[in-house]
Amino acid sequence: MKPAPGRLRRRTVGPLAAAVLAGLLLSGCGGQNAAKPATPAGQDAQGGAPAAAAPPAGQAPAAGSTGGTGQAEQALARSAPQKISIPSLNLSSTLETLRQNPDGTMQTPKDPGLAGWYEPGPTPGSQGPAVIAGHVTWNGASAVFEKLKTMKGGDTIKVTRQDGKTVTFTVDKVAEYPKAEFPTLEVYKNIDHAGLRLVTCGGNFDPKKHYYDSNVVVYARMTGAA
Repeated sequence: MKPAPGRLRRRTVGPLAAAVLAGLLLSGCGGQNAAKPATPAGQDAQGGAPAAAAPPAGQAPAAGSTGGTGQAEQALARSAPQKISIPSLNLSSTLETLRQNPDGTMQTPKDPGLAGWYEPGPTPGSQGPAVIAGHVTWNGASAVFEKLKTMKGGDTIKVTRQDGKTVTFTVDKVAEYPKAEFPTLEVYKNIDHAGLRLVTCGGNFDPKKHYYDSNVVVYARMTGAA
């Protein structure tokens, strides 16, 4: 992938669409050596499978997910995040702000060493599923979320916000989904607490297509704020 980010076309259609867009951003994520031509709405910009469809109601968590612990804390007012830290991965990253391009496509992190927060969605600590995304590899080299899939239920994530608060999230589960079977509603449905979703690519990488065939999603909930 060149510094100009690869994109997934997907138009906003309602209140939930901003979060859904963020989750699908990495259908064509880090690791590509060249950007691909734009594709029709709903297809991933790297020329792969169509964007993930909403799963049937009541769909079970993906195989390989791990249950977590931790009681959710009361949600906070909206405040933009500035930094994410994941102690179990020895990871610390300032956050790019991800918005939409003029044509309605999603921006992706420009720096492979940094994660990015999707600004139209909830902020970490406010009610709803806040989304932070990052590349797994970049031109064959490790990127910020390379080890994301190794996280486990009970691991903690800390996000420092513009209002000076540091919010702690506890991981509920980690799941990997084929991109053609991405459970959009399970990942981005409206929730009654402050949640966090970390998203990157996973599965097998096809060097000819410059394409990962899966997404890794970490689900977490706020369990503290200081």
